[in-house]
Amino acid sequence: MKAIILSAGEGSRMRPLTLTKPKTMLPVAGKPIIQYNIEFLRDVGIKDILLILKYKKEMVRDYFQDGSDFGVNITYKTQKEFLGTANAVSYGEDIIDDSVIVLNGDIILDPEILSEMIKVYETKSPDTLMVVKEVEDPSAFGVVELDGDYITNIIEKPSIEEAPSNVVNAGIYIFNKDIFDKIKNTEISERGEYEITDSVLLQVKDNKDVLAYLTDKDWIDIGRPWELIEVNSKLIGQIDNVIKGKVESGVNIHGNIFLDEGSILRSGVYIEGNVYIGKNCDIGPNSYIRGNSYFGDNVHVGNAVEVKNTIVMENTNVNHLTYVGDSVIGSNCNIAAGTNIANLRFDDDNVKMTVKHHKIDTGRRKLGAIIGDSVKTGINSSFSPGVSIGANSTIGSGVLLYKDVPADTMVLVNQEHILKKKKSNQMKLDDK
Repeated sequence: MKAIILSAGEGSRMRPLTLTKPKTMLPVAGKPIIQYNIEFLRDVGIKDILLILKYKKEMVRDYFQDGSDFGVNITYKTQKEFLGTANAVSYGEDIIDDSVIVLNGDIILDPEILSEMIKVYETKSPDTLMVVKEVEDPSAFGVVELDGDYITNIIEKPSIEEAPSNVVNAGIYIFNKDIFDKIKNTEISERGEYEITDSVLLQVKDNKDVLAYLTDKDWIDIGRPWELIEVNSKLIGQIDNVIKGKVESGVNIHGNIFLDEGSILRSGVYIEGNVYIGKNCDIGPNSYIRGNSYFGDNVHVGNAVEVKNTIVMENTNVNHLTYVGDSVIGSNCNIAAGTNIANLRFDDDNVKMTVKHHKIDTGRRKLGAIIGDSVKTGINSSFSPGVSIGANSTIGSGVLLYKDVPADTMVLVNQEHILKKKKSNQMKLDDK
């Protein structure tokens, strides 16, 4: 069996992080999202993997190359236009002999899902096997209707009131060759794309066996920036204690840390909870690093900095006397001294963020800022919870930022200074 991973799209709901990176290459707990899927496939014996790319495809190719460093054989095809998942899957028709696993590259799943679904497929030999999962809110997914274990209908992103169930498509399939005939007969959707779920429904109408495999294992769809924080927290929570770098005397560690080669924890650093620190990082002195934080390679965290539950990508500096809570900071950023990235509303309500021009309740009581690549902040700048800053923008000294900033933008404070002449204090001397 071979595999196809779909990784062509930008991930516009993840902006500003995806202005400079494809979504599947965003890091969580030390690896790009898509790497987890490649390694999970390898571990269940799937070695031949086709990646379907388009948006910033060179970043994916340069990182994985032929796959040999990851124990697999990777080939690539470029989706010529963004014409949907069915069109993307069609690029794999010539690589399969009998059956193929297809999954989206922007999910994190329990690897047991793959091994279990392969067993079910080999036992029951359906035309299509689709992994499905029960969720609390099905409105953001394709909701499936079932007759026993077989799929009879798929409704894309219904309202909660109209959803026929809370069982949703997890974006993981095993197909036989019949799917490619159905893709050729799939009509374009209202979104202007060819949807793989429409191709599956053609199989249903053709009385093909379309089997649902309901899993209770972990499965996370990463579609919005705060979900990156949630996945990172979960994975870092599972790391073992590995110290390859240097830990000076006077460092206190309460939890498991991964400290990679060339990195140093300076005296007075206090770590509470699990933390991942990449290569050639310099942390401290006297910094407070709180649980489930991730630091990419070549990150510098200065004196008296506090970082909590945050992703800091490679080549970024977080300078002294700064607070960062529940945030994502992109690559090549400079967070100036005294920057305050707040993560809690003063009214204690859930934090809201704007995603594709819509204000969305994140469901999180604590959420800081989402900062794109190459952003610079000035000293003593402050960020309200839930703001996003586009790539290559600059936030000036003393700015209190309470709304989103697009890419390539400078935000400055226009201060009015009042200058007054000081009164002279005359000392009168008594004549003697």
